[in-house]
Amino acid sequence: MECVTPSPAQLVLVRHGETAWTLSGQHTGTTDLPLTAAGEDQARAVGRRLEDQAEKGQTFATVLTSPRARARRTASLAGFPDALVVPDLVEWDYGPVEGRTSDEVSDELGHDWDIFREGVQVVSTDNAVVENPTPGETLDEVAARARRVIASVQATLAGGESVIVFAHGHLLRVLCAVWLGLPPTSGELFELDTAATCLLGSTHDRRSVQAWNLPPA
Repeated sequence: MECVTPSPAQLVLVRHGETAWTLSGQHTGTTDLPLTAAGEDQARAVGRRLEDQAEKGQTFATVLTSPRARARRTASLAGFPDALVVPDLVEWDYGPVEGRTSDEVSDELGHDWDIFREGVQVVSTDNAVVENPTPGETLDEVAARARRVIASVQATLAGGESVIVFAHGHLLRVLCAVWLGLPPTSGELFELDTAATCLLGSTHDRRSVQAWNLPPA
């Protein structure tokens, strides 16, 4: 989905490239997995897309990345090896759900589990597949981090310059909901593929989504 008349300054969101667990559908929060070979190719393709935007006159004043290796590597291969590492950009801490698929959690709970509506703390640590799982974050805690990220770049955007954020699927979906002033649960409406690019901006002085889930170039 793409808007015809984008605002001059945009918040450009990039989900990291493919990992082994994105292929298998396992929740990857605190586990620091590398990109697959295909994921590295995706990251380079993201760089070509962003280069095209720069050639059209878009100025990227600030580039931010999650500290996780998969996001930092995506940023580096996309042409931004010096991206500023921002701890608030880490993925949702899934706690007892880390390393498990949604189907596995649904089978355990006996119903179709919805992470945005139920969170991760409804799941027992008894069947955790990682050692010493954390309690996990609530959705509100993830949303609070997203709000801090938006607040940190607001002055740059207001000055007419764009910002790129390299991060993770659930975190970026929540960030989009927060950007639009929607409840964090609305993040479930924004499907986001690996290495996809999204453009957030303003239309008639109202925050908007100007492109969503654009594939790598």
